[in-house]
Amino acid sequence: MTYTDLTTPLRTIMTPGPVEADPRVLRALSTPVIGQFDPEFLNLMDETVDLLRYLFRTDNRRAFPINGTSRSGIEAVLCSIIEPGDKVLVPIYGRFGYLIAEIASRCDAEVHTMEKEWGKVFDPEEVKAEMKAINPKVVAIVHGETSTGQMQPLKEIGAFCRENDSLFVVDGVATIGGVEFKTDEWSIDAAITGTQKCLAVPSGMAPITYNDRIEKILLERKKIERGLSPDSENSRRIQSNYLDLSQIQDYWTSGNRLNHHTLATSMLYGLREGLRIIQEEGLEARIKRHQLHGKALVAGLEAMGVELRGNGEHKMPVVTLINAPEGVDEASVRSTLLNEFGIEIAGSFGPFKGKVMRIGNMGNSCRKTNILHTLGAFEAVMIQHGVTVNRGEAVQAALGVYAAEEITAVKS
Repeated sequence: MTYTDLTTPLRTIMTPGPVEADPRVLRALSTPVIGQFDPEFLNLMDETVDLLRYLFRTDNRRAFPINGTSRSGIEAVLCSIIEPGDKVLVPIYGRFGYLIAEIASRCDAEVHTMEKEWGKVFDPEEVKAEMKAINPKVVAIVHGETSTGQMQPLKEIGAFCRENDSLFVVDGVATIGGVEFKTDEWSIDAAITGTQKCLAVPSGMAPITYNDRIEKILLERKKIERGLSPDSENSRRIQSNYLDLSQIQDYWTSGNRLNHHTLATSMLYGLREGLRIIQEEGLEARIKRHQLHGKALVAGLEAMGVELRGNGEHKMPVVTLINAPEGVDEASVRSTLLNEFGIEIAGSFGPFKGKVMRIGNMGNSCRKTNILHTLGAFEAVMIQHGVTVNRGEAVQAALGVYAAEEITAVKS
């Protein structure tokens, strides 16, 4: 069999993930590999922990990445804290809430779900009422649902969880690093994100953080693993070895590193560089950048005359949904964008499948040139598919948003 060299076409990636990796991150990934217990590498691990605390806006002792995609981080947290029979409440308002519920059920939890029509979010009072009814050990929720483009308010739910001694676990995969997220202020006990979205790093690691309330459970279950608790409680041990946070945290403890697994060395190089870029830009500035380009994208699409879905109070700044015009095959639109312009956008899932197109503006994909290129190309493809649009208006509207921002910046 003959193999050829790997070549990939240049793309403008405007999906809700993965996104374009920062060039500095790509260079970091090519750094020569050294041993996982080399003193220089241990220093890199410690630096990464500090940078993750900044990213998560937390004083938690524990902040480190899990080897694997963002789902590995979600599984590591849930599998490590959920014991058979635990009550877990999962408010679902899109595709990824179902994923959380499935993972919890695989831990033999007593899973309680509450569902909201796609495109809407929960009033915190609804979640609080359900909590009062079932008294869950864990409340696990998605912060930003890329399937619907909606973002769930968290602060009030977190405060109620803390008051009622429920653990609050949040999937921040699509928001952290690009949208306001305050782990400590919002009383979040464990938060998970992924490298492939707002962090602008290739997929392959799942940064997490958790507090002492979570760690207390891990240490208790660790005793069971070591046979220091009665045999009758043996069913409570953490089922996964690879995703056992009670062991992984020891691997990340400076001065006492358990040889639990071999860290994905090159991915750590990339993650650390991505986090350094975030720190240099500043979280506040980075959040404003995502808001600005999201605003320009929406202004352009609205000026074009296409119909947006869920463009309301709780819209994610980093994901925009467009209703497919009647009689237009959205998959054909996306295919033409990719083949003719090298631009990738996404379809959706569940009740939105075949009905909407999703454009993401995350991380390194969140740039003025990308927004303008996407608007111009999308207009051309809409026209090719027989859709009546306001020709030439989209890019001009976006440019207007950018010009207004520049004037504001000068005045300030």
